Amino acid sequence: MNVIIAAVGGQGALFAARVLGRLAMDSGLEVKASEVHGMSQRGGSVVTHVRYAAAIASPIVEEGCADVVLAFELLEGARAAPYLKPGGIMIINTYKIIPMPVLMADVDYPPDIVESLQKLPITVVPVDAPALAKEAGSLRATNSVMLGCLAKRSEFRRDQWLQALKTVSPENSVHDNCSAFNLGFNFFVEE
Repeated sequence: MNVIIAAVGGQGALFAARVLGRLAMDSGLEVKASEVHGMSQRGGSVVTHVRYAAAIASPIVEEGCADVVLAFELLEGARAAPYLKPGGIMIINTYKIIPMPVLMADVDYPPDIVESLQKLPITVVPVDAPALAKEAGSLRATNSVMLGCLAKRSEFRRDQWLQALKTVSPENSVHDNCSAFNLGFNFFVEE
């Protein structure tokens, strides 16, 4: 399984990758992960590659080979779309983080990103993850909402996901993360 997690620094992409890695390892699979990030501490792009199977040679997902893109921000999802293989799935948070060039009025934020993605030969699942995270009790649990959406499409059971989430979560955020995960899991509707 090849997964790309695309986010802006501070959204918890690396946490999500650790949960996914723990889940796969606990299931007896080999996991390789790699992060590619620029100014992540200042809101820059973060792209995390996670691959798992019985045996994995390389941590990098090549363009056109990802089964899933888990996009924590709308524009980052558009940037990561070339990683998806035909028939792949993009679970995309519809939340916008306005980048500096847009704030400085040098460029416009691209309009109609979800609609543009839906024209590709992929499945696009838009999610208002911050609204669900807020409902769960913590806006910081947006990444757990996204993991819940991913879990509904995965080969792993819900209880396996929750165990990995509890293992990786800081003690003071286990409850909110699990609540957010469950809201994301229940949000996702199979086609």
